[in-house]
Amino acid sequence: MIPRYSRPEMVAIWSPQTKFKIWYEIEAHACEAMADIGVIPRENADAVWKAKDVEFDVARIDEIEAETKHDVIAFLTHLAEHVGSEEARFVHQGMTSSDVLDTCFNVQLVKAADILIEDTKGLLVALKKRAMEHKDTIRIGRSHGIHAEPTTMGLTFARFYAEMDRNLKRLKRARHEIATGAISGAVGTFANIDPAVEEHVCEKLGLEPEPISTQVIPRDRHAAFFAALGVVGSSIENIATEIRHMQRTEVLEAAEFFSMGQKGSSAMPHKKNPVLTENLTGLARLVRMAVIPAMENVALWHERDISHSSVERNIGPDTTITLDFALARLTSVVDKLLVYPENMLANMNKFPGLVMSQRVLLALTQAGVSREDSYKMVQRNALKVWETGCDFKTELLNDADVVKALSVEQIEEKFDLGYHTKHVDTIFRRVFGD
Repeated sequence: MIPRYSRPEMVAIWSPQTKFKIWYEIEAHACEAMADIGVIPRENADAVWKAKDVEFDVARIDEIEAETKHDVIAFLTHLAEHVGSEEARFVHQGMTSSDVLDTCFNVQLVKAADILIEDTKGLLVALKKRAMEHKDTIRIGRSHGIHAEPTTMGLTFARFYAEMDRNLKRLKRARHEIATGAISGAVGTFANIDPAVEEHVCEKLGLEPEPISTQVIPRDRHAAFFAALGVVGSSIENIATEIRHMQRTEVLEAAEFFSMGQKGSSAMPHKKNPVLTENLTGLARLVRMAVIPAMENVALWHERDISHSSVERNIGPDTTITLDFALARLTSVVDKLLVYPENMLANMNKFPGLVMSQRVLLALTQAGVSREDSYKMVQRNALKVWETGCDFKTELLNDADVVKALSVEQIEEKFDLGYHTKHVDTIFRRVFGD
């Protein structure tokens, strides 16, 4: 991922130095375990640990790989240059490249998941803060993009909070599912390496041994992991799209913070564009882009092939780096979001009283009018408001059929905004607890 959409902590997980350090730890712990069960001499296992503070030379490993055409062999050759060829002769004994590659990849995904989990927690804090702040701030709810009935800005933030709280649980499940390692040798039978070695390595790396690994860790785990990331990306877009709508000039119920010196357009100095949330919409597409390839990686030939390898070398870093950046950016957008309650009320009253039509409809049916006739009576007055901008309540009071069924007081009562917010506390308790 390009630096523009990257943050250092996540990028570091995917650096060659980090990868080679994990490879080294896998090999060193494996040697340690083999020495524990008497498979290799203790002095050879101890010798491997001489390289524990080495900063592996990426250029040198690349140079060796250019000749060997094999990345793990290139690394092992370089490791022997530090440890000594005689001392390192038992390194990787009974193991296969996938033992190193797959276990390392899962270690990296677990580390990435830990960052994404913390990112999501930070976003939840921002969403809750804004929900509490605007718990009673009235705005119009919309369906099909059209005014429906009153809601509150707090409820908007609360539903985004609930969605992201579900995503937090998804990320935790994804982390748990991906936290496995395999040191099982060719085709996963442990023919040339004891299962105790796998158990030791996994314990040291904070993983669980893969119950059955063929020669690779099953890729349904990775498919589930990237699918979870894709859902989080879609939720980011969901929030970003709502903010983008609210910032439209003719709506302007909320807007991204616009800093001093910021420019909205190279041609039009008046512009304040929702560039951050538009950017988030695009980044969400990149995150979801990994989901289908991850799904397609599940079907490998027999005990293994490497059709998944090139995919994962891309989607592993790119997707986690992008999502990390997107979650951090969205948190900042929510935290600094400008909210305009007056505009919310003005928008709701653009067609005076119209959004109370359902209350009048229900009142008429409860007063003994058939639903079909009630609907016709309400709709004919509502259409006048659409066409002329007149006041809905006034039109109802001038409709003989309506006032025959409902008193003036009953009609007046149907325009109380408090009716639509009476269960906000109940919803907030469901979302945030007591």
